[in-house]
Parts: sequence; structure tokens; C-alpha cells
Amino acid sequence: MGKWGWLKRAGALCVFSIAAAVISAAQSFNVIVNFNGANGGGPDTMSLAQGLDGDFYGTTNTGGAHGYGTVFKVTPAGELTTLYSFCAQAGCTDGASTYAGLILGTDGNFYGVTTYGGTNGWGTVFKITPGGVLTALHSIEAAEGFYPLGPLVQASDGNFYGTVASGGANDDGGVFQITPQGVLTNLHSFNGTDGSDPSAALVEGADRNLYGTTFSGGSSTACEDGCGTVFRVTPGGTLTTLHSFEFSDGAYPYAKLIQASDGNFYGTTNGGGAPGWGTVFRMTPAGALTTLHTFNLADGGRPYAGLLQALNGNFYGTTRYGGADDVGTAFEMTSGGAFTLLHSLDNADGADPSGGLLQATNGTFYGSAWGGGADGDGTLFSEGAGLGPFVMTVPAARKVGQSVITLGTNLSGATSLSFNGIAATFRVVSDTEITTTVPVGATSGRVQVVTPGGTLLSNTLFRVMP
Repeated sequence: MGKWGWLKRAGALCVFSIAAAVISAAQSFNVIVNFNGANGGGPDTMSLAQGLDGDFYGTTNTGGAHGYGTVFKVTPAGELTTLYSFCAQAGCTDGASTYAGLILGTDGNFYGVTTYGGTNGWGTVFKITPGGVLTALHSIEAAEGFYPLGPLVQASDGNFYGTVASGGANDDGGVFQITPQGVLTNLHSFNGTDGSDPSAALVEGADRNLYGTTFSGGSSTACEDGCGTVFRVTPGGTLTTLHSFEFSDGAYPYAKLIQASDGNFYGTTNGGGAPGWGTVFRMTPAGALTTLHTFNLADGGRPYAGLLQALNGNFYGTTRYGGADDVGTAFEMTSGGAFTLLHSLDNADGADPSGGLLQATNGTFYGSAWGGGADGDGTLFSEGAGLGPFVMTVPAARKVGQSVITLGTNLSGATSLSFNGIAATFRVVSDTEITTTVPVGATSGRVQVVTPGGTLLSNTLFRVMP
């Protein structure tokens, strides 16, 4: 299963005592789905993706009709529909046990990876329509690596990029590119010194390069096999190690980075820091790293998931362990490192939230817990933080004249859409979708939509490419 498996499968925690944590009174935490095996189980490190219809899509790594995981759709109110059950039996080549969740492609379909199964047993890359029609685009081959764990990312060139956690030329994992038609190209094989066991999604930076983390490897001797790295890789495969963790500043980064509105990257480590329970960090594009927060179990521990930045500029995330009942937390943090514990899970509402949060365009956060809930097979939950609605663009970067999808809530009757102040022509497709093209003269900045209910801004900066 690879060197990454020991920590992911760890179930025992040290016994500790904590004082009661102060939880923000403005929060409302609600379970919207209890998984029960038949409808899926163990929604592990996946994050939900919002579709064109305003519903959310995701995966489980167990359960379903064959026990090998599912793809599902869920409404904001919690009505769950199983769209697909992975097979992984004789004659099935669709894959099995996806940990990564889904991403929304520019064609309106969803794309993902399975960690096992396929023709060769090493995992697959697949496409699935919102209606549940699944196409296996590629079965991972031994020479390409084993066990893709992190989600894909669709870059501005239209291709998808991802990682394999093991295998490759040096058995330390690698980075790959795959076209929408399923043609896969190995871009880089890690060698331990430049990183090992990449388990997270990549993120496309403003410079159009890809940034990511490796769970182990790097130059540090403070951890066996290295404490992990942050790297940059070009679309052509040239890799630069930007930072090797030293345990004191974090160790074992399991989650993807995000590039925030200030241009810096933010992320989490699964271990390290003074108590050893993980950190939140900021890193410049050049690789200068600052530790912003060190977890102490009272406020959480072992963050498997990354962060998201809301329109208010603050960051939100989850930890898999710690909190009042030792089964995980949800938190908020400013760019300066001021930390607020939002919620401690209590097993009844879920346990071990290893997936990241999605902030839907209605302003509410949605997430998953790997275990706990009414049947012990995990939950989906919502977290209200008093934040208003916004719009998001798919993709987040385009050239002038190229098409862009804008997602939102209550978009019917929209009267204007602009890119950083430059008006664009648009068409309202539905209450949750607007199509447009990048207008001449547009520059990078926020997308703004004016509706009868108010003015909505995009949650991230839209990049106008040269």
C-alpha cells in the first residue's frame, strides 16, 4: 500500500486531557446525511464539488451496491442520490475505492480517480456525467505509478493534472498529465530527495505552474524518510523543491495548497510543530515559509485536509483528531494566524473529518466525516458561518474571448456581469448558472454579478490570461 499507509490507517491516539474549548456562538452545525453502507460509507479525504445545478457531488470509498464505493449527488437540504457504485469485480474496469472526490470540469462533467481497480489494479482516471454515466478514461499502469490519492486539477490549458502516491521510476510516486480524452503522460518521478509519496491535489498558480506537496521525502533528517516537501512543477515536467519540512515547522503534508488573494500559498501539515499534531502555514511563491498555527489537540490535530479562503479573506478547514471529544474539529483562521475553533465533532454528528470543506455559493460550508453518525459509516454536514452568497467561476482563468461558467444562487433576473469592472455579455441558463465570455479590456480581479437580490462577487480572483 506504500509508505503513506501507516499514518492514514493509524487509529490510536495518545490519551490527553483538555480544557473546554470556546466555540464561536455564530456557528450552526447540522448533519445532512448519515451514510449506512448501502448508500455508501467512509467519505474519506474527498471534498464535495458544486455542480451546474447547485447540488453537490462526491464519492465514498466503501459501501454501495458492491462494497467498493460510490459516486453520489446531494442537495443542500440533504437529499442524497447514489449515482454510481464501483464494481472492481471480474470484468469490471471502472476502479475501486476513491479517496479523492470529484472536480467539476469545464464541460460540466465531473472527473476523478480511484485508488485501486481498473485493468491493472493500480487505479483509474474517470469521467462521470451529472446523471451518473461513468467512463473509465485510463487505467493506471505499473510504469506510471500506483495508487492515485489526491483529486485532479484542470489547468488553464484544458488538461488534467494529478499525482500517484507510489511507484514510478523510483518507487516514490510521481506527477502526471492526462488529456480529457484519457491520454496520460508522466511528468515527473520523485526520487526521495526531491520528495516522496505525493498524496494531495495540485493547484495551478497565477504563473500557470503547478504547486503541490509530498507526504515524505526531502532533505530533512528529522523524520524517517524525510518530513515532506512543497514543490513547483511546470506543465512540461520541470520540478523545483521549494521547501523541505523540518518537523519543527511541520511534517507530512497530506493536503493540497491554495493560492490566496494575497498571492501566497497556504496549507496544512499532518504532523510536526512543537506538540507534533500538525500546523497551518503560509508560503511565498519563492518558497519562504511561515508557520501560522500549531495544533495542540484541544483545538484539533492531524489536519488531513487543506484550507479554503472565503470572501471575507479568512481561511476555513478541518482536523481529523482532537477537539472536545477527540474526533475532529472545524476551524477558522485569519491570514495573520488568529485561530477560532468553530466546532468539535462528537461522533454522533461525525468523526474523523479528513476531507476539506466546500463553501457553496449560498455562503454555507459543507463537509464530510469519515466515520461516526447514526450508522457509523460517516456523515455529510453543513456549517453556517454567517457569510453571504457569492459566485464562482469555472474555470478560474481564461483568455479574452473564451467562455466562462458562473455558478451562484438565485441568478435568475441578473442584469449585469463584469470582470474587474469591465462589462460582459452573458446568458442566464438557470437559477444557478450563467454563461459568458471574457470581454475585451478585462483584467484579473473579481467577477461581479448584479441580481434583483443584490450584488454578488466571486469568491476568488479571476485571472485573465495573456
